[in-house]
Amino acid sequence: MNFHKDHKLLVGTSFLGFLFLSILIAVLPAIQLQQVEPLPAMQPLSALEREGLRIYVEENCMACHTQQVRNIEMDKAWGSRPSLASDYYFSKVRMDVWRQSPSLLGSERTGPDLTNAGLRQPGKEWHLLHLFNPRTVVKESIMPSYPWLFEIKKTEAVLSSDTKVAVPEKYLPNPGHTVVASEKALALVAYLQSLKQAELPGPADREFIPSSRKTKTSEDSGDLGLDGQTLYMQNCAACHQSDGSGLTGAFPPLAGSAIVKNDDPSLLIQIILEGFDARTEYGVMQGFGDILSDEEIAAIANHERKSWGNNAKPVSIEEVRNIREYVKQLNQ
Repeated sequence: MNFHKDHKLLVGTSFLGFLFLSILIAVLPAIQLQQVEPLPAMQPLSALEREGLRIYVEENCMACHTQQVRNIEMDKAWGSRPSLASDYYFSKVRMDVWRQSPSLLGSERTGPDLTNAGLRQPGKEWHLLHLFNPRTVVKESIMPSYPWLFEIKKTEAVLSSDTKVAVPEKYLPNPGHTVVASEKALALVAYLQSLKQAELPGPADREFIPSSRKTKTSEDSGDLGLDGQTLYMQNCAACHQSDGSGLTGAFPPLAGSAIVKNDDPSLLIQIILEGFDARTEYGVMQGFGDILSDEEIAAIANHERKSWGNNAKPVSIEEVRNIREYVKQLNQ
């Protein structure tokens, strides 16, 4: 028998080779990836968050935003560790009869990664403003607005049960009107707030591949060796703006703030650590005590106290450490 001239044998062998390689390279790894368990700290999505996930897919948010923290140093800004298959356990349920679980990983990084959006930006007010018109909170944003997720009502027609959005006057489509969030908008925000990277049980064994580039230091960080301006831009500027001007009705200004400029930085440090509820005039600020180290908080405070016309004495790491201990005692 001449193998090279037997067409049936050639086709059969090629087909079996193709089938074997397909199973080995595609099918078995796919089956293995399905055999994952959620991390102990993870919680199932609520009904509202699940509806928000559906709207997230419906609006095609993954066209611009990823949910995958790569194991490279530049992705440290988006998560405390590289992503795992377990991180997507509760989002792999079928959307409906015809649609499989959505692909949330994304491939375009036009906008920031959303893996840790719930920790990085937990405030509902910020997300609503950002969805209505991203330029209200991030002046340089190229993200499209989503006005169909909101309703414009005459101010006198707004109900007490309505969720009002504190849109600055220059962004209001009509004077004397109020922007009200729809159920869709509230569901989408609930889903975005739920995006929090769960801690790994035991010692972390997944680290980022370090970059060969050195991190520059900033003069406003004193001898802390940290760039306070970069840390501020990563954690604070989305609300308080890059120039410290804040946003009327939503986020207070830091430029000229009596709290920021005070000779005693204790209240400023405490607010950064545990957040602040300013709903009488502004929104609710999250605390950064569980996210940032004492050195990072001191660097941010120093940047705020020496920028935009502020001129106050530097904050030391020891002062931050003492206030952190004080806050812990208060919460016990």
